[in-house]
Amino acid sequence: MTARRHLFSFWLLLASVLCAATLAVAGDPPKDTAAPAAAADTGLVSPASGPPSAKVAPATPPAGAAPHTGTAAGTTRGLAPMPNDAQVPGKLLPPGSFDPDPGPSDVVFPLQRVTIRFNHKFHVTEAGATCKTCHSAAYTSQSVQDSLIPAGAVCDSCHLTDHSNPQKVEAGDGDEGKCAFCHLGYKDSDGNAVARLVMPRANMVFNHKKHVDRNINCQQCHGAVQELELATRDQLPRMRGCFRCHQMTDAAARGTAKSDCTTCHVKATASDATPSGAGSGRMKTLFASGAMLPPRWMQNAAHTPDWIERHKFVAGVDSQLCSNCHREDFCVECHDGRVRPRRIHPNDYISMHPIDARQAATKCTSCHREQSFCLGCHQRLGISMSGPPGARDSGRFHPPKSIWSDAPRKPGHHGIEAERNLNACVSCHVERDCVVCHGGQGVGGGFNPHRAGFAGGCQTQMRRNPRPCFVCHAPSDGVLAQCR
Repeated sequence: MTARRHLFSFWLLLASVLCAATLAVAGDPPKDTAAPAAAADTGLVSPASGPPSAKVAPATPPAGAAPHTGTAAGTTRGLAPMPNDAQVPGKLLPPGSFDPDPGPSDVVFPLQRVTIRFNHKFHVTEAGATCKTCHSAAYTSQSVQDSLIPAGAVCDSCHLTDHSNPQKVEAGDGDEGKCAFCHLGYKDSDGNAVARLVMPRANMVFNHKKHVDRNINCQQCHGAVQELELATRDQLPRMRGCFRCHQMTDAAARGTAKSDCTTCHVKATASDATPSGAGSGRMKTLFASGAMLPPRWMQNAAHTPDWIERHKFVAGVDSQLCSNCHREDFCVECHDGRVRPRRIHPNDYISMHPIDARQAATKCTSCHREQSFCLGCHQRLGISMSGPPGARDSGRFHPPKSIWSDAPRKPGHHGIEAERNLNACVSCHVERDCVVCHGGQGVGGGFNPHRAGFAGGCQTQMRRNPRPCFVCHAPSDGVLAQCR
């Protein structure tokens, strides 16, 4: 009885072991099926099957299978910038991008509708393509109106398709040659019709050829597209990245990369409705895609709900920034002098404004003109050299003569102060006040107004504005010959 019980336990144990082994073998897929699955997942020709230009035998569907629609099973690559639609790392985005990045301007670069599947990384790293292989038109393009999307014929040599007649495109033999392989949503019953690719033109001025001729490569504007699969509008340039060249402080290094806004932004015409007024020649700010407004990172000039309170600080530091879009009469609608906004300056600013004017922390000229606004008041108060003789008391404004005008020049000397903030001088003095001492050719006291080495750069000065030269020199003066 005991032997029979042990024999039964042995057979039970053996049966359990055999069942476990059978389930383990059935649960693992055969090794030889893994490679085709991986090749299909790339969505492109497997490197093991030969170069992309090699002809691929058409797939034979199993008996009873549905008709082939041209879409290989598992072709999920090339549908998004990163596999599984993962977030694009900041290092792959265009220069000037933030982290996290909101993307390029929706107004400058209107929204697109991408209806194709494309894997840039595969084409560059495995198929041996370059940017010029598909986008050769970009190397000669001089306008944003040019179409830089490659024509279907560019794909024919590798995908074995025939786009010579757009009205009758012939598909290739293999999966990668079927229309549905690249065109999303395509079915065999659609015939020659595919979903329309919508790629609006940018609302800006751009010349690709000029940049290419200056050895500026694609990645400097579009980021590392070669590391991405599908390239979206997130790879379009960021203005902060453009500033790396267009706002270099050194003119020699900047070269011909002008920093004027209208170098890249569209100018307003007489028919354009802009906040600056029609036909102003300033930037066009209203487009079908929306209103173009400055970003926060540009001198904190974002037109947010609190802009009415903050704009005085931005305009006070750099009114030229505002004038790129607005004319002076746009500001005068509020700052007209008849109803003075009481929130611009504090109530006791009449006694405090000399400190701000001398520090030049903000520019008084953003709103005021020295010779018409400041000078009249200073003359009446007697702190201007050109004021009434009986009311003159300029000594209480300038330091003692030993510091202000006597040689040698030292901190506090009027020459140093004028170079630091000439606007403060102009608010009280007119040009003839300077000529009294700094005149030439028998005019004034004979103090030379030119510093050492002035002759070396006088051509530039005279070309910009010759009028100051004629205060002391006659137009026919031979001394001016070296500056013409």
